[in-house]
Amino acid sequence: MATHRVDVVVVGTGPGGYVAGIRCAQLGLSVAAVEDDRPGGVCLNWGCIPTKALLRNAEVVGLFARASEFGVKISGFEADYAEAIRRSRTVADRMAKGVEFLFRKNKIQLHPGRGRLKSPTLVEVAGGGGTETIEARHVILATGSEPQSLPGVVMDEQSVISSNGAVRLEHAPRSLIIIGAGAVGMEFADVYATYGVQVTLIEALPRVLPMEDEEVSSQLGRLFAKRGIAVRTGVKVQAVKVTKGGVTVEVEAEGKAERIEAEQVLMAVGRAAKVKDIGLEALGVTLERGFVKISPRMETSVKGLYAIGDMAGPPLLAHKAMAEGVVAAEAIAGQNPRPVDYSNVPSCTYCRPQVASIGRTEAQARSGGSDVTVGRFPFTANGKAVAMGEAEGFLKVVADKATGEILGVHIVGPEATEVIHEFAVGRTLEATLEEIIHTIHAHPTLSEAALEATLSALGRAIHI
Repeated sequence: MATHRVDVVVVGTGPGGYVAGIRCAQLGLSVAAVEDDRPGGVCLNWGCIPTKALLRNAEVVGLFARASEFGVKISGFEADYAEAIRRSRTVADRMAKGVEFLFRKNKIQLHPGRGRLKSPTLVEVAGGGGTETIEARHVILATGSEPQSLPGVVMDEQSVISSNGAVRLEHAPRSLIIIGAGAVGMEFADVYATYGVQVTLIEALPRVLPMEDEEVSSQLGRLFAKRGIAVRTGVKVQAVKVTKGGVTVEVEAEGKAERIEAEQVLMAVGRAAKVKDIGLEALGVTLERGFVKISPRMETSVKGLYAIGDMAGPPLLAHKAMAEGVVAAEAIAGQNPRPVDYSNVPSCTYCRPQVASIGRTEAQARSGGSDVTVGRFPFTANGKAVAMGEAEGFLKVVADKATGEILGVHIVGPEATEVIHEFAVGRTLEATLEEIIHTIHAHPTLSEAALEATLSALGRAIHI
């Protein structure tokens, strides 16, 4: 059994893992990375990147369907779902090769195989070429998460599929039930509905995107229903049964039993940390609610052993994992890294229209005792949005009335996931409403909605 010695070994090369490895290398540490799939992890290969490619395809299909609005006459066109899947795989492959290039550039050793802790400083890697061990002064765990299902429901990736299966299957069903209306459920509902699939979206809580601001969730639910997507909220799934003709979902809605049938079911009920069978139990690593408990420096309860990303707890977001990877690397290198500000992590959903938010919702701000002022600006009054033909939605700013501190920002509308970063930077710099309104915003841009919503919070909106 071959043994390798390095300063740091990173187990898992998703967004958190590969960023941690590269930052360690930048700081002069020798690094080995262990991966049982392709570099980039679930996010790059089966999650964030391929789904965004599919959403872009859906956006193009949607624009072709609306071509007459822009003075373009099309007698007919064919939307090839299989080709959309193949394109998404090409995009993911290209990005994975990019991570491999970054590893070579930074002299990071890549060890294909499944990593398991034998001690806090020793990782055993079982791969196609046999077993090897890597000894390191420090270990960073970044094993990520995997799709969850409902109790007793098996995801066979044919009749009942996960998000991982959805980016592999080249055949779109005639009808689909999506269980769960969080970000994953809403994004896939958008894609499938655009390709003509009859989509039924089921959510146990009272509204879609239940973690977002209530006004945003309500608006998006209405817009999805307007597109012909059956949005069912406050509905509890009792059973999922695979039949000869497809899948039957038994639910309880308003106290009544009901059966919903479709060709296929997509489970989008959340993700679970991958913490099993990697050696945590034998080392006595502390878990909390199924996640690895970490310090602000990303260190676990075992000295010298670090954990980042989805396995280290919510929010389960790639950009949060990247930030944690940098903190872990700098802590290992003896620096004093700035802790991750979990109150200032943007949340993004890439359906049409997009949703993005940061900070507290209006309800959270009010329940926290703040004297709140709220400003809103509709994209129907934004020249760029109207010119684009994407004028649905609004931008909402929640702030402390006395100090002007920006407590939260919530957007549903075109390119919301890009516009949100003005407020991410603003909150990092502790900008107030007054400082935002004295920042000149280019015209015409979608970002003018940020200025106008901020003016609205001060009772000074110009264009509404």
